Amino acid sequence: QNPLTESGGGTVQAGGSLRLTCAASGNYHCMGYFRQAPGKRREGVASFCFDGGVTYYGHSVKGRFTISQGNAKNTVVLQMNNLKPEDTAMYICAGNVRVMDDTFYGADDWGQGTQVTVSS
Repeated sequence: QNPLTESGGGTVQAGGSLRLTCAASGNYHCMGYFRQAPGKRREGVASFCFDGGVTYYGHSVKGRFTISQGNAKNTVVLQMNNLKPEDTAMYICAGNVRVMDDTFYGADDWGQGTQVTVSS
């Protein structure tokens, strides 16, 4: 059983918004999202660390995306605003995300992924 369960995603026009939620069955120090588009490398999007509420963002989403703790325990919410066609990708929830100097290095656990498509 996958320890990370994602919801949200879908198709939206450029400039629109979407909301992703990830719930963990266990405890993680930090949870977040990566994304991967066809033919491209996996890219760190955002991370939320429950101890202190520290957040990290990928360079391409800063100022447009916000990650926060959800209402339920071990849940994070990714609010994506002003979406662009280049945001189109599979968004994958991650547990124990590793970030250093604003660079995302990976994670211990991965969700199944949810598709986000932004049309121009």
